Amino acid sequence: MAQPADQAELDALLRRVRGCTICRDSPLGRPLSHEPRPVLRARASARIAICSQAPGVRVHASGTPFTDPSGVRLRAWLGTSEEEFYDESRIAIVPMGFCFPGQTADGSDRPPRRECAPAWRDLIFTRLPNVELLLAIGRPAQVWHLGGDAGANATAAVADWQRIVARPSLPKVVPLPHPSWRNNAWLKRNPWFEAETIPVVKAMVRRALAARHVES
Repeated sequence: MAQPADQAELDALLRRVRGCTICRDSPLGRPLSHEPRPVLRARASARIAICSQAPGVRVHASGTPFTDPSGVRLRAWLGTSEEEFYDESRIAIVPMGFCFPGQTADGSDRPPRRECAPAWRDLIFTRLPNVELLLAIGRPAQVWHLGGDAGANATAAVADWQRIVARPSLPKVVPLPHPSWRNNAWLKRNPWFEAETIPVVKAMVRRALAARHVES
């Protein structure tokens, strides 16, 4: 289990991440057009990691992940209360990009910045030793955390969730679509997801939340 030294190392790393400005000062491509505001949550005792895409404009303003309709839907999918969801001693929230990446001309959020994951992701997860369940939300997280098992696209990855969850490696990775309203049409076309996948996800989340943990 996490010890105080583990948490001290993670806290020091999170301070560095929250002060990161590489997407503005050393960008891969066009620099971020607004002030960076990295948003993530983690403690070394966390059993669950939520790995989504990047903060949206509301989260950029609030500084708290999933303070938007996507968060309401995600909490419903996981079967968690807000208190459980934001208990960082049990649930870490580590998106693929930590800053709001801006929007396209049609109002869609841009993809996660390419600088974040290579700079920080491995460093963070080596300091999250207790994660047993990782929710890979959206294509960038699925490719990063599943590698060759990510399939041809997000739909293929989510449809293959049973085989992916059955892999012997830890943490268990569950590929999920993004809970954005923009995926409403996808959910209608794929009713099996909420009928078959979500009940299993809720059970896995409940088991992980029930596991004894030591707060650091």
